[in-house]
Amino acid sequence: MIELRNIEKSWPRGSETVPGLRGVDLSVSRGEFVTIMGPSGSGKSTLLHIVGLIDAPTAGSYELEGRDVASLGDRDLARIRCRHFGFIFQGFHLLPELTALENVTLPMAYADMPRALRPTRAKELLERVGLGARMNHYPSTLSGGEQQRVAVARALANDPGFLLADEPTGNLPTETGRAIVDLLADLNAEGLTIVMVTHDAALGALGRRSIRLRDGLVEAGATPMTAGV
Repeated sequence: MIELRNIEKSWPRGSETVPGLRGVDLSVSRGEFVTIMGPSGSGKSTLLHIVGLIDAPTAGSYELEGRDVASLGDRDLARIRCRHFGFIFQGFHLLPELTALENVTLPMAYADMPRALRPTRAKELLERVGLGARMNHYPSTLSGGEQQRVAVARALANDPGFLLADEPTGNLPTETGRAIVDLLADLNAEGLTIVMVTHDAALGALGRRSIRLRDGLVEAGATPMTAGV
């Protein structure tokens, strides 16, 4: 379970401080599909990066599975991030010099998975996302939808408890993007916890629970940020 309380995030800009998040509370229970929505600059991606331990809050508390992680050092955070989270980004972020199979195996090295097991695991995941016949292709030869499917497989490489998606359909045509979200919904139905940032109201409505941010705050009238559906 994820428990964020009174999370603040700000950045210095000259003699001023620029606020990003201003006292956000968020609980995510195992098995949920939560969407985070709001206009550009509302703090959606900032919140997701804090949830995924990519960025640290300026103030507030963060408990992951009952453990306080807000004050941990970089090495501990990297280990927890590798163990608990898978990430999908709008820009795919595949390494162009690696095949689809090699891109998916890469996170396994950081998790110290035995080398002999990595190709088998990667092949299973690529087959799971419908790319079994394309696993030896390089990103430049794959369509945008196929690249994002590789990114989904890579995010699942270390069997994370939480899958975090930041505008995963932003660079895709509508129909292709919907197919990616349908894939995420299938993964959620199998028990994977998903938190997805999107600006698309239709996609946001696909989550079991949706919250809305504006100017770094939970917008009045949005679904309460409480655990459960």
